[in-house]
Amino acid sequence: MAGLRYAGMVLLVIAATMAMTEAKTIVVGGYENWRFGYNYTDWALKNSPFYINDKLVFKFDAPHNVYLLPNLYSYIKCDFSGATLLAGAPKGAGEGFEVVLNQWRLYYFASSNDKDCSDGLMKFFAMPLPRWQ
Repeated sequence: MAGLRYAGMVLLVIAATMAMTEAKTIVVGGYENWRFGYNYTDWALKNSPFYINDKLVFKFDAPHNVYLLPNLYSYIKCDFSGATLLAGAPKGAGEGFEVVLNQWRLYYFASSNDKDCSDGLMKFFAMPLPRWQ
């Protein structure tokens, strides 16, 4: 009987470990999606930590977009001069646009439309952590 309990505990630990190592798919902003006027920095803090290989899904309509900013300065200043466009308006419709956090690094995301970044708070950063298996 003790051996059966031990085996049950081992299976429980293995199942819990496997559940913790699976990548998650996270809709940016939750039911708010990616839109003007929502505080995504606050959203990111409330929904972190993110882990390597988690997928962020950006769902949005025109005229918004998703840029990857190169550094903290660009993020703070909403400077898109060295940024990479990840998705324009057509890619945000329907199921949205997916970004895989596949590296251990800082990711700075923002929308460049008009005042989305500066006034609308359409920016956030993510630092995915490694998953321990």
